[in-house]
Amino acid sequence: MNERAVLHVKGRILVGPDAVRDELWVIDGRVSYDRPAGAQDIRTIQGWALPGLVDAHCHVGLGPHGPVPEDVAEKQALTDRDAGTLLIRDAGSPSDTRWIDDRDDLPNIIRAGRHIARTRRYIRNFAHEIEPDELVAYVAREARRGDGWVKLVGDWIDRGLGDLSPCWPREAVEAAITEAHLLGARVTAHCFAESSLRDLVEAGIDCIEHATGLTDDLIPLFASRGVAIVPTLVNIATFPTMADGGEAKFPNWAAHMRRLHERRYDTVRNAYDAGIPVYVGTDAGGSLAHGLVAAEVAELVTAGIPPVEALAATTWHAREWLGRPGLNEGAPADLVVYERDPRTDVRVLGAPTRVVLNGRVVG
Repeated sequence: MNERAVLHVKGRILVGPDAVRDELWVIDGRVSYDRPAGAQDIRTIQGWALPGLVDAHCHVGLGPHGPVPEDVAEKQALTDRDAGTLLIRDAGSPSDTRWIDDRDDLPNIIRAGRHIARTRRYIRNFAHEIEPDELVAYVAREARRGDGWVKLVGDWIDRGLGDLSPCWPREAVEAAITEAHLLGARVTAHCFAESSLRDLVEAGIDCIEHATGLTDDLIPLFASRGVAIVPTLVNIATFPTMADGGEAKFPNWAAHMRRLHERRYDTVRNAYDAGIPVYVGTDAGGSLAHGLVAAEVAELVTAGIPPVEALAATTWHAREWLGRPGLNEGAPADLVVYERDPRTDVRVLGAPTRVVLNGRVVG
């Protein structure tokens, strides 16, 4: 499309769950609801338009063995973009992906810096591996490097115990989260198990990733503190395979992982019913493929979240949570167009007809 051309999107513009407009215009890369005077070079797209989808747990620049070259990271970002994901919260990566910010054809990324894990308590080459007395310093470092988020590894398998256990003592996470907040950053943590959650939430954490250990007795605590969860159900689906691979050496851990998997839908539905904010994240990167945002929304619906609310968890509500605009007047024109109404069938998300990023049709 000519840089001075005007894009006209007609049909149903889903500005919010119940706010629908008939058309919008893209002028100089931004959303307008006023027809431009004298516009002649106009391209029209028709369909159901949503704000660019959000993957709130994604890892661009990360592969199964750690950081990946830029050409691989580019393919990851393009795969997400072509699936309609135009805003990513990168929940930990050892790669420097700031070069993506200079590309107007790649998704916008909100970075959490590099994972911070306990020594030998996470996947090799992924994280800073440190001890508790270093946690505050490393949190401060990643808060300054990131885009308003820091990512901790809250629990992992303890080889001596043979099961999942918390990585950090209570006083260490309290001091670290306080430091992050003083620096203007929010904190999230990878947590599979039950035992790490109370200390992290009472220490002031802002979000929990996966949250498979969220039990009924902890739900009121999460709800009262406003702590969000990003369940990554497409990743939790791999727990049985992981358990099979580790059962011979760690049978207790394997049994635990299977239990967490079996109750995953109940966990998410109970959290939603209690008013805990739930957002869409795929955990793409590492060993999981990119471009799975539609599958994750469908998993939330399977768990019992109403379709419109599951949709909001990757669009309107997710953008508000991350401080980024949707299809507001004057906002960057990042939107995805579909043939049918995704509010009535979220599976529509798997087949975008047009992807518009920074006002340009890119897919």
